[in-house]
Amino acid sequence: MTTNGTAQEPEILRPEMNENGLYEIESLCMNCRDDGMTRILPIKIPYFKEVLLESFSCDHCGFKNNTVKSAGEIQPKGSKYTFKLQSPEDFQRQVIRSDNGVFTITDINLEMPPAPGQYTTLESMFSKVLTDLQFDQPTRKEQTPEIYQALEGVITKLTSMLKGESFPITVTLDDISGNSFIAPSTDDKGDKYVRSDYVRSHAQNVQLGLAMEGEEQTVERDVMADVDIVDGEVYELPAECPACTKPCTVNMKRVNIPHFKEVIIMATVCEHCGYRTSDIKTGGAVPEKGKKITLSIENVVDMSRDILKSETCELLSADLGLEVQPGTLGGRFTTVEGLLTQVRDQLHGQIFDIEDGEGLAPGDSISDATRTRWNSFFDKLDRALRAEFQYSITLVDPLANSFVQKNTDGDEPDPQITIEEYERTEEEMEELGLKDMKTENYHEDA
Repeated sequence: MTTNGTAQEPEILRPEMNENGLYEIESLCMNCRDDGMTRILPIKIPYFKEVLLESFSCDHCGFKNNTVKSAGEIQPKGSKYTFKLQSPEDFQRQVIRSDNGVFTITDINLEMPPAPGQYTTLESMFSKVLTDLQFDQPTRKEQTPEIYQALEGVITKLTSMLKGESFPITVTLDDISGNSFIAPSTDDKGDKYVRSDYVRSHAQNVQLGLAMEGEEQTVERDVMADVDIVDGEVYELPAECPACTKPCTVNMKRVNIPHFKEVIIMATVCEHCGYRTSDIKTGGAVPEKGKKITLSIENVVDMSRDILKSETCELLSADLGLEVQPGTLGGRFTTVEGLLTQVRDQLHGQIFDIEDGEGLAPGDSISDATRTRWNSFFDKLDRALRAEFQYSITLVDPLANSFVQKNTDGDEPDPQITIEEYERTEEEMEELGLKDMKTENYHEDA
């Protein structure tokens, strides 16, 4: 196309948003090859992020399809949610399952592989699994009776679960893109709701299209082999960025914590995508018992105490109504104020940082009662950060790798710190792999 001899770019037709925030696009029906209509609704999910709800319908053949897709970018880390349903109300928890999410009902070892994304509830997830299994049962009964009988047991268990007769029920949602989600609640206590983030492998980055097959960076594993590590010195290690898979640098520093042990502080910085993260690694033998450390916060000076929370440590505070499960924040070496600030910022980012300058987008469904409960929680946490009242926090670490700085000299006990050793539970032993670990005569198996 030219105007007065000047080449012009072809006009791009862009869909317009109607008064309801809905985009409508005429598109090809993959069933009858005639024209259908795709409707796209951008929505901000409470406790989560922006997603696109897509709905296609064809008036010619009646074909319909609904999906949900993330409107944001792939997260730097993958995420895994573990949730225990303990009452019928838990079936109403909102769930975002991206097309990379793997949903598993662990009690019956039933896994839903990746599929088109969904914005739904746990009840709908269970119902869909049940419907899919029941669909071909008459055919299986005639053609493959052994498979029919095996699935009948699973169908019976799923039916019992949906009727509320099999609590507790444990489910997991694992997503290498980090874009799946199960909604939290202020009523979640103990290990009912656990979120853990993890670094993707190179194969998982290839699966997401972030890297190419055979492009894995060669990292020198023995780069520190002949180096004498000195306390306080910063060492640089070559690595692969978990976010963009390009070469990056891991800065490592060994720190000797008085009256505790040596720890390794590791910080990853990527110049290509800006990815940054830090972590703490502790060494030494596995102690015979776990350790529980309780610190009483009495004034603002206590907020400056150094605190080491290892990856295996659980952070509790009955006074604040706070429970942070192991793995949620990773390892942290900071101050009491810094640790509580990180907890607040991560939670607040999930709950409220979904609003823009004009308020919530259409479709947001956070209730006034829920908003009030979260506002009350964050208000109390903010007051705790200013040390406006006395409260206590407890670190429960089955590997005894956590630490709180004393405000007394030498070996003199600190009256504000209570340290208690405890026998690890069977569940903790299983999760840490200690039940299968062989520490004596292991060379015989080799």
